[in-house]
Amino acid sequence: MKRTTLSLFAGAAALAAVTGFAAVSAPGDTGAETAEPAARLPVERTSLLCPAPSASDLAETTYTSFTPVTEGAEKKGSATLTAAADGAAAEAGKGGEDAGSGKDGEDAKDGEEGKDGNDGKDGKPVLRPGAPGTPVTGTASGADAPALTGTAEGSHAPGWTVQQTTEVAAGTGRGLLGLNCTAPDTEFWFPGASTASGRTDYVHLTNPDDSAAVVDIELYGKDGVLKSTVGEGVTVPPGGGESLLLSTLTDVEQTDVTVHVNVRSGRLGAAVQALDDKTGGDWLTAAADPAGELVVPGIPADATAVRLMLFTPGGSDADLKVRLASPSGAITPAGHETVHVKAGMTTGVDLGEVTRGEAGSLVLTPTSGSVPVVAAVRVVRGEGGEQESAFIPASDPVGARATAAENRAKGTTLSVTAPDRTAKVEVTASAGTEGGTTATKTFTIEGGTTQNVEVPVPAGLKGTYALTVETVSGGPVYAARTLTGEDEDVASFTVQPLPDDRGTVSVPKAEQNLSVLQQPPA
Repeated sequence: MKRTTLSLFAGAAALAAVTGFAAVSAPGDTGAETAEPAARLPVERTSLLCPAPSASDLAETTYTSFTPVTEGAEKKGSATLTAAADGAAAEAGKGGEDAGSGKDGEDAKDGEEGKDGNDGKDGKPVLRPGAPGTPVTGTASGADAPALTGTAEGSHAPGWTVQQTTEVAAGTGRGLLGLNCTAPDTEFWFPGASTASGRTDYVHLTNPDDSAAVVDIELYGKDGVLKSTVGEGVTVPPGGGESLLLSTLTDVEQTDVTVHVNVRSGRLGAAVQALDDKTGGDWLTAAADPAGELVVPGIPADATAVRLMLFTPGGSDADLKVRLASPSGAITPAGHETVHVKAGMTTGVDLGEVTRGEAGSLVLTPTSGSVPVVAAVRVVRGEGGEQESAFIPASDPVGARATAAENRAKGTTLSVTAPDRTAKVEVTASAGTEGGTTATKTFTIEGGTTQNVEVPVPAGLKGTYALTVETVSGGPVYAARTLTGEDEDVASFTVQPLPDDRGTVSVPKAEQNLSVLQQPPA
């Protein structure tokens, strides 16, 4: 009995050390003492991964880093983005002068590291952000710009966002390609890829850790799994990246393919680069986790073609009701009231010019029993030889706060959707990368609608700026930012959904109640 008592006490102490809370009660305890509600505290460390931007010698890439000011965050911090091949060495080599901070660990001066940029080929950081509240930019050129690994700590960590935007002047994949660099994870779904003639799609994998990661890549077409052994057990080296052409993983040509990246060991960042001979290219980022109800936010008002791609990973078919949340309310697209998704098969549906010149978001809900589904849309703007394409995956809601970096005085559209209940959001424009002061506006989004809101612009703006969206009240909201190219004669564009930035974490209040009922010796 004594041994049992000591083991129980030691286990509770270990739990307290890990979680900050432990309570062990004796048999018959009424449980009157309860833990206080968990507090939301700023995260202290976060990681982001950016894929290699382009295989084109004509590519010009801009990285924009931004951390919103977060109440309660640490006063000092650092952040850095480094070429993936040198990521482990950079992490191990942190010393007296940190790669992401000034001397003695103090915050670097606003913008001092981002003025000239660096391509990362020399092993030096591509970007070393300044103080929270001010975005900083860096640049890279050509086909050999590397994938990047990044870490932020202290004041730079809560809500850290990095936008990677690449302009390609000509050739396959021309246009504007953009994505928010992603946190490492162990599973990713990409509905909307393709192995069809005229498409060149790559899956990019980036490993932030100092040990190799092993991953399986599965492809699913209209009739189910596309058999391949090449995608099994792919090894991604420590601190490095891999790029795999989808057409080398299978010899089957399919218009609509769902890519499933499942990490056996380690963790990765993953994204699909989809390049089209006729409509340019963009990044297809991971869709929200499989769910019975999905929202695809921010379809551009002037979209000339919209194709919806869906996949259900379970063993049951899914029947979904399709609605378009427009500025005036929910609309059912004629001829596409519902869509049937067969289990384990990718389904593609052409919705045409579904937005008809107005802001819109797709809202997918089950017609009967809920079956988890993943979804994305491929959007085309322009006509004839001036067409460009982009992808929008189903997204998680804004939650407490979400951020879009690299916005311009012209060419930025922010779309906000309240699929169910009316909600109020606050949108803040940061200072500019080269000057300007913050500005804030509040908007009410009626339930069942999508609004392209009039985004605030920093007074005296110089350079680019960040937009932060915060949910003030009401139901859940979803948001997406569309960035268009500066050439008005070309329809180049890219769209990034804005899910919660996970800048805070729920932490239970520490409490100890380690009383144990002792039985008298026999």
